[in-house]
Amino acid sequence: MIDVAFILKFLKFCTVGFSGMIIDFGTTWLLKEKLKVNKYIANSCGFILAASSNYMLNRIWTFESHSQRIASEYFSFVGISVVGLALNNLIVFFLSDKLKWNFYLSKIFAIGVVILWNFGMNFIFTFKNY
Repeated sequence: MIDVAFILKFLKFCTVGFSGMIIDFGTTWLLKEKLKVNKYIANSCGFILAASSNYMLNRIWTFESHSQRIASEYFSFVGISVVGLALNNLIVFFLSDKLKWNFYLSKIFAIGVVILWNFGMNFIFTFKNY
């Protein structure tokens, strides 16, 4: 049986993720292309800024968390995001450097994989009561 509430949470999570992707890509592009920062540092900065924004939006809108354990929730979310960051960078490295895909196409693919990781882990651990 399809759980409509679960699907709605996933769709909200994806919407928040899209806003995060804009922050991620914008930051990455600015740092890499305009400020000539190393592409992995630029990628990491974009990802971390997006993760922080995503936490706030997911807490308020997607999961409607009322937990008073904001720090615990945030660090759980960020911890999961850090693992996602490692996955993101590994995928970008493999596709961009090894398979010679376009850097940004590699990043789009990495984001697709990591959003599944992030949603699943945050649903199970960070926001398990919502």
